Amino acid sequence: MLHPRRQVASLLIVASLLTACSSAPPLSTAPAPPPAPASVVAPAPVPELRPGVPAGYLGRALPDSLALLPPPPAKGSAAFAQDQAIHRAAQQLRSSPRYALATTDSDLRFPQLANTFSCALGVPVSQQATPTLYLLLQRTLVDAGLATYAAKDHYKRVRPFVFHKEGTCAPADEAALRGDGSYPSGHTAISWTWALLLTELSPDQADALLARGRAFGENRLICNAHWQSDVLEGRAIAAGALAKLHANADFSRDMALARTEIQSLRGHGVQPTGCEAEKAALAIRIPGVL
Repeated sequence: MLHPRRQVASLLIVASLLTACSSAPPLSTAPAPPPAPASVVAPAPVPELRPGVPAGYLGRALPDSLALLPPPPAKGSAAFAQDQAIHRAAQQLRSSPRYALATTDSDLRFPQLANTFSCALGVPVSQQATPTLYLLLQRTLVDAGLATYAAKDHYKRVRPFVFHKEGTCAPADEAALRGDGSYPSGHTAISWTWALLLTELSPDQADALLARGRAFGENRLICNAHWQSDVLEGRAIAAGALAKLHANADFSRDMALARTEIQSLRGHGVQPTGCEAEKAALAIRIPGVL
């Protein structure tokens, strides 16, 4: 668990990443979302980290990433050699549609980010159409992101773009990333937490949701922001965060409401757009990543 002072510092980092300027362009332009069905009730207000950024569910009850994870691979080790090999392979995709998707996935700002799993889920996710699910994603993003910081702050691992003196898919974020530890990947912890909870909400779409969550994390390799070992351990933190979330009554309540929102939209035949472009991008895999 984070020391209170370190948690405050990490909260500020997460909040700044959620509201910072990013260079990520949208992969496609979607029409205005449909209005929420009459049965959907807007969620009650929650505390905010800063205006527009709601607090997570867990508070200080975060999984301790420093206790859960081994140290990152040391230079000269076989594991670091594997990280380097995957780094080289991922950078081969810089001119591909997968790189464009990775650029979009790098942007942690709402409302754009809420739409990430819409195609895999089969319904559009937005503050208007699915207000509780939208808030659920916002709050669990904070929990999963903060859960990585005990290890991030301890190991202060250098990111691949800094190590190799290269660029990333989001140049505007690079200054902040230089001072933010690479291990484990916060983007991966967030996306895998979302993939797991969305699978619970919509189990018939489990394969597509889990595949999208995995791709989101692997896109950090393509963006040159993380090593493969960062991404793999980000999934472990996501599993720990979700286990803790299931003991939280507010999270359980919001999960039940979000399930109703999804079912309502599906019952009305509402579908997301732009999915063919996403499917084509996701079909491009990083060489050597199983």
